[in-house]
Amino acid sequence: MKENTKLIIKFLGKEANLFELERLGEIIEEHKTKKLFDHFVKIHYLLSFSMKKYDVDNAKKSFKESVKKNGRKHFFRRIKKIGIAASIVLLVALTIFISHKNTQTSTINGAKKNIQAGTDRAILTLENGNRIVLEEGREYESDRVRGNGKSLKYYQNDTVDKISYNFLTVPRGGQFQLTLPDGTKIWLNSDSKLKYPVNFKKNGPREIELLYGEVFLQVSPSYEHNGAEFNLISSGQSIQVLGTEFNLKSYSDEDLVKTTLLEGSISIQIDDYATVLNPHQQSVYNTESKEIEVQKIDVSQEISWIKGLFAFDTESLQTIMKTLARWYNVDVIFESANLKEFIFTGILERSSSIEDILNHIEASGEGKLKFVIDDRTILIQENIK
Repeated sequence: MKENTKLIIKFLGKEANLFELERLGEIIEEHKTKKLFDHFVKIHYLLSFSMKKYDVDNAKKSFKESVKKNGRKHFFRRIKKIGIAASIVLLVALTIFISHKNTQTSTINGAKKNIQAGTDRAILTLENGNRIVLEEGREYESDRVRGNGKSLKYYQNDTVDKISYNFLTVPRGGQFQLTLPDGTKIWLNSDSKLKYPVNFKKNGPREIELLYGEVFLQVSPSYEHNGAEFNLISSGQSIQVLGTEFNLKSYSDEDLVKTTLLEGSISIQIDDYATVLNPHQQSVYNTESKEIEVQKIDVSQEISWIKGLFAFDTESLQTIMKTLARWYNVDVIFESANLKEFIFTGILERSSSIEDILNHIEASGEGKLKFVIDDRTILIQENIK
């Protein structure tokens, strides 16, 4: 384990020489984890974010000390807020040493392998009320919109001055991508609904509304549209954008609305309160208390979903299961309220089966967690030996 850990850390820190890379390849072959290379590629963007923000030497040092002092089963409790780089090291180490052993002898009871990961699908509601199913293999085309089953793209028509609206609803177990007529690109996560115009008025403000759910936006700059501002309305807050990338999470079953800025600048207005976010900042608005807090965060974790990943950094099992329930379209029942507070850290692929995801979480639970799958319901119990 010592050699493997060292090689993995060197690989992630881009310090491995040719001999060490060859040895790491042999280890991966021995453990039959060829797919791990694909996983490395998918999480590379997260590592790139981390290199800019964290002291890699400290992250690696912390990882080594945690393994040495506490052993594998106590590692999750020891690692706290040292950055996504350490989380990646954790994931890769566990993938080699734990997951590919434990998942071969799954302890998930009742699993019937019928719960698959989410797919690209949505419902498009036209202004006249007609509903169109959008999914892989179904193309859609009208005067100013084209769809390939995975995304929709609208085209601007400056000769039309009337504003009409469409709704795009992404169900649980789905995701979808949308390009507005001004070129703004939007990714919608599971259980989300967006209202938007099929055509923007020339030189007029551009405004859309997130009715509920989570979206990531790459907003077309105002200077490309004669200075026309872009506004996103959701849960009592108005976000003014000049041209930027940001994520908005506003689910109807959660009290917290999280707005996370990657690039550019946005202004958030809530009643008489206004604040401006800078890159790598997040505003957290409590819809119950009406309080708002701005903090600096690791934005790579917040947008991991559009890259096909779950990124959990010391998240409670209650929060994690809400995310999984939306993506896999399942119901979750906790047998004990204490289990909701179990903490998990790791990065997992959204394309994985629910059984694989639960096995990863269970492997970190020191034998205390037990998952039972019954049709589309997941029961979480204490594992009493």
